[in-house]
Amino acid sequence: MDRLLIIGGGDVAWRALPWLRQRFRVFVLVRQTADAARWRIGGAIPLRGDLDQPKTLQRLRGLANALLWTAPPEDSGPGDRRIRRAFAQLAQGLALPQRIVYISTSGVYGDCAGAVVTETRPPAPLSPRGERRLGSETRLRRIAGRGGCALRILRAPGIYATDRLPLERLQRRDPVLLPAEDVFTNHIHADDLARAACLALFRGGALRTYNVCDNTHLPMGDFYDALADIFDLPRPPRASRAECAQHLSPMSLSFMRESRRLDNTRIRRELRWEPCYADVRDGLRAARRDLPRQG
Repeated sequence: MDRLLIIGGGDVAWRALPWLRQRFRVFVLVRQTADAARWRIGGAIPLRGDLDQPKTLQRLRGLANALLWTAPPEDSGPGDRRIRRAFAQLAQGLALPQRIVYISTSGVYGDCAGAVVTETRPPAPLSPRGERRLGSETRLRRIAGRGGCALRILRAPGIYATDRLPLERLQRRDPVLLPAEDVFTNHIHADDLARAACLALFRGGALRTYNVCDNTHLPMGDFYDALADIFDLPRPPRASRAECAQHLSPMSLSFMRESRRLDNTRIRRELRWEPCYADVRDGLRAARRDLPRQG
């Protein structure tokens, strides 16, 4: 059985684990003992290591035939030193993983003024986190090109699920933009993203990028209105961009500077993937139904 290494043992990778276990012997890099126990119960083999401490990564050498990378870059600095450190060890094995799936962000596109965005659009990130993600993509392309590896990059927008919803923002009564100033946002349910990552291990071009999103194109304010209605909360107040700047965090404001409508034609055609929650409102309703079972 082929061996798969997960780097970035978070929510999306955990959702993918049952499918992956049927096809791979799964290893996962973890930092904490508690995380190791959880993954072991789930059927994976945990490896203690820290991407920020190179000496802990030696066990990665020659470990896996395939790699699912969901870990983010560091919060500061140029490029992606975590990828560099990990591949410095992976490259010392008999061979690099021949299949690599990397979950990136649609933030690499920057502001597109509401245009429909395909994968052929040149990246132009506005935020530092978007720049770091683009740097990660670039480094992985070089590694895959030199090593003859198949690399599939999944550019994901806002990820949501029952336990990944901005309900506190509604409860705080944080404002959203007036309709005349609003921006388009994009979304993907965590389960749909996990399934896309699984399929990308087996399907797609050798060096290929995919937008992984549902079929909905909603202004941000309309998304929050739908969220409020489904969860029986008051709709957020509307405000001008200048007024929002007085009440919101720099992180929240950064999302209001970017407007785009992602096109998912390529991933649906090439990976034969269809989102279970094609309309984000259906995904939110499903999340609402699951809420009483949480905890």
